[in-house]
Amino acid sequence: MSSAAAQIDPALPPIRLAERFGPGAASPEAVGEVAAREYVRGLTTSHYENFSVLSRLVPERLREPFAAVYAFCRWADDLGDETGRDEAARSRSMALLDEWHGMLERMYRGDAAHPVYVALAPVVRQFDLPMRPFADLIDAFKQDQRVTRYQTWDQVVDYCKRSADPVGRLVLMLAGYREDDPANAERFRRSDATCTALQLTNFWQDVRRDLVDRDRVYVPERDTGVTADMLRDWMNRPDDPAARLAYIRALRPLVDRTWDLFREGEPLPASLNSDIRPVVRLFWQGGVAVLSAVERTGCTTLWQRPRLTKFKKASLVARAMIGRWLGGSSSAVPAPGSPARLSAGGASA
Repeated sequence: MSSAAAQIDPALPPIRLAERFGPGAASPEAVGEVAAREYVRGLTTSHYENFSVLSRLVPERLREPFAAVYAFCRWADDLGDETGRDEAARSRSMALLDEWHGMLERMYRGDAAHPVYVALAPVVRQFDLPMRPFADLIDAFKQDQRVTRYQTWDQVVDYCKRSADPVGRLVLMLAGYREDDPANAERFRRSDATCTALQLTNFWQDVRRDLVDRDRVYVPERDTGVTADMLRDWMNRPDDPAARLAYIRALRPLVDRTWDLFREGEPLPASLNSDIRPVVRLFWQGGVAVLSAVERTGCTTLWQRPRLTKFKKASLVARAMIGRWLGGSSSAVPAPGSPARLSAGGASA
């Protein structure tokens, strides 16, 4: 690693590095392309994810582009989530995200200085990536500062269209599938369904964490009759059968609707080129495994957060790699009501 890159510690939270490079820096430091590429690669491999963005399944030609896109997402996410949870913190996040969007526009005009944008600029040029997916992601993180409660399922899904779907669309574009080609319309539709399902799965997994740490509730109030005050009350009554039953009855229909989206996205990997197919399949299977873990808890995520074990994650990666070598297809989501669905993907909490 070069001395310049060594000065950008990828283990530091982006919000702390913003003091040096912006947004919000009084005199932002500039960085060269080599150091920027090394930084985004280090950021991608140093941060916990269910499945490494740069796993061996990712084609070598796409590892640096994946790292640059991931770094953009990680910075935008942290600028929205890591300033605190009071009104002053939200105002600061809005200002930082506004500036982050301005830096995105400057990159598209050929003026990139921030390490992430220096690394991302050649990727945007090489793959002719449009600005909209990046701008949509920023807009979703800004929405998190304005909206902390949702009334309907459709409102939550609309948020996912900007907070999750753009990532899948960028992956497809990096893999060579143009968004403006009608021949790819079905691929992008199934990608959107998969990404929305992944985001929703994260919401149902983290109901307690979102409520306690960020005062956010993605459980739609009008559709379920559940308010934030009710969730807090139930959370403090873990041994009360009435509280547990009420929560389970609210969450289970949301989980069922999320399964429908996973089914809609299931054919996507088989429609892709062999080099990118295992990566997309792995993330689909990982989401199915986590949602199965939610069900394995009995949809009681307000009191226990389901997680995949290291062994389970390793087995999913191994399965995806074997699938790549053998040209196998992904596993289908079991039908509603099937006992097999409780172990779809073989997840464990």
